[in-house]
Amino acid sequence: MLQGAALGCALATLAAFLGEVRMPAPLVLLLIIAGAVAAWFPLTWRVMQVGCVLLAGVLALCLLTPVLRAPLRALILAESPVPADAIVVLGGGVQCGTRTQAPGSAARLMRGLELWRAGYAKVVTVSEPSGLIGPADCPRLSALQRDQITALYPRGGPEVLTLLRVTTTRDEAARVRRLAEARSWERVLLVTSPSHSRRAAGLFRSYGLNVASVPASEPLFDTTLPLPSDRLYALRVLLYEGLSRVKARLGGTPER
Repeated sequence: MLQGAALGCALATLAAFLGEVRMPAPLVLLLIIAGAVAAWFPLTWRVMQVGCVLLAGVLALCLLTPVLRAPLRALILAESPVPADAIVVLGGGVQCGTRTQAPGSAARLMRGLELWRAGYAKVVTVSEPSGLIGPADCPRLSALQRDQITALYPRGGPEVLTLLRVTTTRDEAARVRRLAEARSWERVLLVTSPSHSRRAAGLFRSYGLNVASVPASEPLFDTTLPLPSDRLYALRVLLYEGLSRVKARLGGTPER
């Protein structure tokens, strides 16, 4: 039983890292309990052991070799910035405890403001999360980003528009299309994380929007994957993007 709980704990640790907000504490506890229960029965214990051996082999390949470089590069669409009507900064995460932007969100905003300072567009959009994902008491990302822009540029800053109540990238594309129609926008610069850039650009183009994809830098890991820790983060990104594509093909709504 203790061996099963130990394996369940190891699997729960991996799932908590790879799953982020979609692996809350109750699900982590459930994995630990499931491992302990599986150890009571010879068949389930054997299946669990074989599964863990196979999983360990895959993880070793990903962590010890650069095998993830090519699939990670395939997710990235980086185009040269061009003059546009607006800079669309896609929403990301919030660190609820410290009430600050997650590193990815901050990197996206900084890239958007960099493009604004360079004169590519006068308008910057930020996204207001709907609150359907994550804790209900989290601050609104749009409010945090507006506050940061105001602090950086008390006067003469960009015109900031908020995409209201968005849950997914598809929501953001729909909101931007409405703005483009209302304001006669011809082109927008799309700013998101590198691994999200190709999928996001495809979604926006499916809404008839003319976009140039100019992703932010990746704040969490080196995208050339020199270290095992970089490769572990890349694995999380690849799993997330892969599952989002599968969900979309099955008729669900793609994630952010």
